Amino acid sequence: MYKTKFQGPERISDCIVWWGSYFEREENAMDKRIGVVAIVVEDLKSSNQVNAILHDYSQIIVGRMGIPYREKGVSVIALIVDGTTDEISAMTGKLGKVKSVSVKSAMTKKN
Repeated sequence: MYKTKFQGPERISDCIVWWGSYFEREENAMDKRIGVVAIVVEDLKSSNQVNAILHDYSQIIVGRMGIPYREKGVSVIALIVDGTTDEISAMTGKLGKVKSVSVKSAMTKKN
């Protein structure tokens, strides 16, 4: 019988945890982006939906600035985000589906 030197975990349950943490580290290291998201809310009735979505994605929001522009009847929200492209895209996609809300984003190419 051949003897091989296994350098990973010895038990199968430890192996699953080890591989999971390996892929989690790889995903975090490679896919994370820093970006800005601009949100324009044209109807204040939509603000509850916008705030609920932002609350759901609060783990990727680094900073938030909201300015009500009363003369024009709109509110503008600027976000600084730090997350995977999937997380940021999911958030902006949900925000874009809300009635009377416009969303634009820009992200770093690499982090």
